Amino acid sequence: MAFGLCFGVTLLLSVWSTATCNIPDGFLHMECCDRYFMIAVDLSITGKEPHFEAVDETGVYPITELYAATCGYRVSVFPLLGREELRASYFSCQTDNQDDKVFTFNFNLIATHEGQEVIYALNKTCSPSLPWSPREVTCEENYMEVSVKSDVVCPTGMKRDDWDAVAQTAYVSATSDWQVMFQRAEEQSLPMDLTEARKLGYAFDLTDGRLVFRTPYGQPDSYSTEVNDVPVEVVHATLFSRQSWMVLMVDLVAACSMHEGLYDDGGYLMWETPEVLHPLVFNLNESQLNIGLNGELVEQPVAEERGFIVERRNTTAQIGIPYNAEGGYRKSSASGDLYEFYIFHFYLEQILVDEDHVETRLRFHRTLITPLLPRPIFTENQTVLEERTFTVRLGDVPEDVELAAVHLNGQEFAVPFTNTSSCTITKVVHPNNTHCYTLKVPFDDPVVIQQFSKEDASMEHRLHINYTLMVLPEKEPYYHSASVVALTDVSPPAFDTVCSESGISFKLDHRPFDYLWELSIGSDPLTSELAARHGYIMSNDSQSLLLQVPLFTHGYKYKDVTLEGFSGTFEILVHDHETSEVHSSAVKTCPFTTTELIMCSTDGRMTVVADLTLAISSGGVPARTNLVDKYCGPKEADDTKALFSFPLNGCGSTVKLGKEYVIYENEIFFSKTLRSVKNPVDSSNDVDRVTVQCMYPLAGLYRLFSVYRFESDVPGVGRIVHSAHITEGLQNPTIEPTTVLQTPATTTRLTRRPVTMRPAYRPSAKHIKVSSFLRKISKKGARGSSQAKVYSAIF
Repeated sequence: MAFGLCFGVTLLLSVWSTATCNIPDGFLHMECCDRYFMIAVDLSITGKEPHFEAVDETGVYPITELYAATCGYRVSVFPLLGREELRASYFSCQTDNQDDKVFTFNFNLIATHEGQEVIYALNKTCSPSLPWSPREVTCEENYMEVSVKSDVVCPTGMKRDDWDAVAQTAYVSATSDWQVMFQRAEEQSLPMDLTEARKLGYAFDLTDGRLVFRTPYGQPDSYSTEVNDVPVEVVHATLFSRQSWMVLMVDLVAACSMHEGLYDDGGYLMWETPEVLHPLVFNLNESQLNIGLNGELVEQPVAEERGFIVERRNTTAQIGIPYNAEGGYRKSSASGDLYEFYIFHFYLEQILVDEDHVETRLRFHRTLITPLLPRPIFTENQTVLEERTFTVRLGDVPEDVELAAVHLNGQEFAVPFTNTSSCTITKVVHPNNTHCYTLKVPFDDPVVIQQFSKEDASMEHRLHINYTLMVLPEKEPYYHSASVVALTDVSPPAFDTVCSESGISFKLDHRPFDYLWELSIGSDPLTSELAARHGYIMSNDSQSLLLQVPLFTHGYKYKDVTLEGFSGTFEILVHDHETSEVHSSAVKTCPFTTTELIMCSTDGRMTVVADLTLAISSGGVPARTNLVDKYCGPKEADDTKALFSFPLNGCGSTVKLGKEYVIYENEIFFSKTLRSVKNPVDSSNDVDRVTVQCMYPLAGLYRLFSVYRFESDVPGVGRIVHSAHITEGLQNPTIEPTTVLQTPATTTRLTRRPVTMRPAYRPSAKHIKVSSFLRKISKKGARGSSQAKVYSAIF
């Protein structure tokens, strides 16, 4: 029998010649199996989208989805395993076949490494471990393939009428070239030559001893049927060629079970296939099953010992795969509740022997997935009252589910918890591929809801927990809730805090045992007198204590200053009434916005947000402003404001020293050269500069004119003064303050005693000790007003 097929591919082998890279050990696995060659590569070395090319002496062929189904390849990506797998039939298009005994495979693996395309050359020579059966059918995931011995051409049992019809059509239309005719249940197609069939996606090949036919699923000439209520897809092709007065015919049938698997409440996934898939195989004398996962086959008794169920009902083989079968994979899913499903790469070999003792081997490769199954997790209260800490365990969490956040009585805590939180959470991994989380929350933590019980003089602590878990890698959220309650002795008070535009409010609902605790702002007890002195607004009645702390009053700490605003933090300390020990505190940090801001820190730094609207109207550009030292520009600037932060003794600052105060002063300048020609200078409102000042009481300073260190007991009082020309062209223009922003003084005494400064001078020395200045001031103070009382220096 002479049979041949030319694919007519003319691609060059240039890419193959450059594929010289090697994959590191441990990231590649190649294996010769009974009827296919397998390559598995780790996605961590290949990137997210690796792909294969098949190579032979005629060229290089990218293995696309359609090309794979036509030429005998199957490429699968397994994200759960982090790998990509290629299965190649021994009769695949580019395989070098020597006498159906030695098969050589050559592939290119195209990957991306550090942004560059890398080509890995992969090759392997395989020899089947089992002899070929007269007829073999492979039901791959994406194609069907049948191969028969060249001398097996006349199947036993074909109905005479069917055979006569085929033979008559073949004889009339046959030529010396090989042709193919496809048959359906009650019809047959017109004959076509093999070139035309190849264009339709069919593949035919004649090796030294076998005839091979391969087709993707869902071809127009295939048909679906049911055998014992199991869906089956069939392709029936007849090859023929007229030789003189004879017609040579080869009948090829590929039939595969399309069963998708059924869920069994008992923990099994059931899959079915008829023992006889097509009438061409009938009068079955015996049948044998070999079963496995991931390409590994074992005989039926061994599979049953491993937990598989194998039954035969009404000439249908039913196989049950246990969920915990070795080689299977599970995956979690969140859809309101938490679910899981199992994935099995099922492999089945069915060996059939007919009445003529002709053996047929059918091999099925199927990816089977269970439906979504409930996957409950649980919480266990392990709280020990003596430890005064809630201890709650969240258990039986699957390995692909991670805890992302915890809401405690509505307050969110990201996982892992920060070191500043008194709450902790720990993770413990278990051998059964699950893990648990143990949450610990002290009873005294402000997040815990507490209610005093007069009947038993105890405190009820309540904690509602809402766990936010994420299913990986999709990051699907799942929420699990639990509530715990504990009764203990009384606890310190807890404030409710509210942010507003003008400050922070603290509210404390009185409890019968509040006399056990005292409140303070720093080291000063919180009293009505303290509130009046610092400008707090406090009301205290039998029901509650309300303290409103205006912004910039005593006790605030500021940070994160930007053009848009800053953060202000205020803290109230709670002391034990008997020991005065600080037991807890109420701390609140709020964001505030302001048009202008000046801050004078205790460590010698001036931070200014200046409104430069007048500069904009006269052509100025905030981003191009600078201080006295022209190299000191703004840290940030927008269309109307600029942010400066600089050391008091830097950027050209001037220091003015009085009897009780010291003032640091600098200026923000605008460049007139940057004004737009389209926006000429308005002589009536020409802003030249903004003066910024920080005033400190001398009594609170440790060192004054030091380049390396500045320390003050209290923050300074800041001022921003906007100056403008009143008249353009005067020889001695008068400078008047148009706008003044002043940070409130830290004490009432400072605000009631303004400082009068004399003209500053520039000393030759850069470093001046405060102590020597104070001695000079003390001695000269009694000599009258003619002696100098103000000193200045420029940095």
